Amino acid sequence: MQILIAYYSMYGHVHRMAQAVAEGVEAVAGAHAVLRRVPETLPDDVLRKMGAVEAQKTMAHIPVCALEDLTRADAIIFGTPTRFGNMCGQMRQFLDATGGLWLKGELVGKVASVFTSSATQHGGQETTILTFLVTLMHQGMVVVGLPYAFQGQMRNDEISGGSPYGAATIAGTKGERLPSANELDAARFQGKHVAELAARLARVPV
Repeated sequence: MQILIAYYSMYGHVHRMAQAVAEGVEAVAGAHAVLRRVPETLPDDVLRKMGAVEAQKTMAHIPVCALEDLTRADAIIFGTPTRFGNMCGQMRQFLDATGGLWLKGELVGKVASVFTSSATQHGGQETTILTFLVTLMHQGMVVVGLPYAFQGQMRNDEISGGSPYGAATIAGTKGERLPSANELDAARFQGKHVAELAARLARVPV
């Protein structure tokens, strides 16, 4: 069973979360996590001005996602940074290219989930995931969030990203904050949860 983790990460925060999601997926017997980056749309000189070149180099070994990766997967977990309460432009452009898959119903019935990152505690994590889900529902996918079975959502002793809609991390206004242990645990839980549900659906005869 193949679980695709398709994400965009500019400074590495979503990349770290994606790795934790993959660990959660791999904890399920028979599940294999496949990491893919959605195509970059910004030119190198812009990335350089944004101070993102070095971070991009650390992720260069992750293959770029193709539409065929979506069709081969049994479930897909998307990761995107927050841009003004929405998904980033790179992810939007990639999803806008899936019209052919929508026309053929290629993604109907696949389990789908979303995780994100924002600069601040109230930087649009929830709206980013909720607006992302609209596209997934148009594709006929089975939407899955991060249930309160993950007890880390109940903590009040630290500032932490995440909600019932999906795992999240707070990057800091200068990107100085790395995902916390609790945020990474949330990502692992979400990956495992999606893989378990995908396995259940795969075993039920229609």
